[in-house]
Amino acid sequence: MMGLSIPASYRSFLPRFYQLAIVSALSNMMVPLAGLFDTAFLGHLADIRHLAGVILGSVLFDYLYRILKFFRNSTNAITAQAEGQDNHQDVLLAGLRSSMVAIAVAALILLLQYPLQRLGFAVLFGPPEIEAAGIDYFNARIWGAPAVLLNFVLIGWFLGREMNRIVLVISLVGNGSNILLDYLMINRWGWESVGAGLATALSQYLALAVAVVAVGFSIQWSAIPAALKKVWDLAAFKSTLMLKGNILIRFVALISAYAIFTNLSATLGTTVLAENGLLLQIAFLSQFTVNGVGLTTQTLIGNFKGKGEVDLMMPVLYTSLLHGLLISLPFAILPILFPEAVFGLLTSHTEVSQSIHTFTVCLVPLLSLTAVAFILEGYFIGLKEGAILRNSALTALLFGYAPFAIAGWHFQNNHLLWISLSIYMATLMFSLSWQLLNNQGIYLSSLEQA
Repeated sequence: MMGLSIPASYRSFLPRFYQLAIVSALSNMMVPLAGLFDTAFLGHLADIRHLAGVILGSVLFDYLYRILKFFRNSTNAITAQAEGQDNHQDVLLAGLRSSMVAIAVAALILLLQYPLQRLGFAVLFGPPEIEAAGIDYFNARIWGAPAVLLNFVLIGWFLGREMNRIVLVISLVGNGSNILLDYLMINRWGWESVGAGLATALSQYLALAVAVVAVGFSIQWSAIPAALKKVWDLAAFKSTLMLKGNILIRFVALISAYAIFTNLSATLGTTVLAENGLLLQIAFLSQFTVNGVGLTTQTLIGNFKGKGEVDLMMPVLYTSLLHGLLISLPFAILPILFPEAVFGLLTSHTEVSQSIHTFTVCLVPLLSLTAVAFILEGYFIGLKEGAILRNSALTALLFGYAPFAIAGWHFQNNHLLWISLSIYMATLMFSLSWQLLNNQGIYLSSLEQA
């Protein structure tokens, strides 16, 4: 009887929504879960510098990898719209063009790895022993760059085609092998921060092997020659690069906020850096899971845009917002209610676990605001409105985040640093909401006329 009370517009997409959202959330959740296992293995070593060094070194990979997730998001949006238009050649071209750009960027990263390492650690704050551990981690993990970027492309491509089970298998193999290799390399073989980096790199290649096999079974090989003739179409390539560029700027702004936060945390001492690093692991677990709903949003919005079913767009957005908030709240509340149980799993250093409860409450506003902001971003990515994403993210970074981060650094106040992250998300949320309210009627009318 309850199903009868749900409006028809919602009943038409809810099964697809849940199938996509569950798989996307689970596969996304595995990324920070693997990070939590990294943290747990390192956090129980006698020397805390390995944990602090990997936290510091991870800042560089936040830039190198997390900002490059624009490959996944943009490929997802382009593929979903092509699927909605039932254009199989454009679906194939979306994967081919994105893969070519990803390989070129990965080759550039490997070529410039030494200057990237030197430049990165020149601007990061940390004692020499922590920096040395971070450099070891960087030098091992960097070799996974080609696999990481191609995985972004192929996961976005499979999500755009709503091939959910393949995405889940790729994530299970990649992150499951990361945990196993972490155990072997850190606990059994004593490779410490080098082992953490190498385990992550190798696990990405195992995930890529699964993805490549799945591609081989999911495409029509006879269609490839015709697609290759069009892969260098300049107008289409320009459109693809513009969308990727705008989403890239969005990721740069987001990761810059977290990277600066971590870097400024290091100026407050090793214990504060470790505390904030552990709290960020919880925050990332929530955000990656919510972003699974955001990916579902952009897939369905892109698909409905391709089909011209504009009346379903706002119901998808409302559904995603509700589920995003429902997912984020437990991640924020559990560390407050059970700090010893949660953080005792991650570290045996009592100086960290005993004082961390002071800042757990900061997760509530941060994760709630992030949930809304990420879902709104998914909506605009699905529409391929990259300029709106770019402008909102830059506004949030420069006018929301920066003043409070500077104040936190000036006054050496960790509470202000946490407030700066929440203000970033609040500014982003309000900016995107403003764009939604101002442009919704005009945009939907233009789609209906088209």
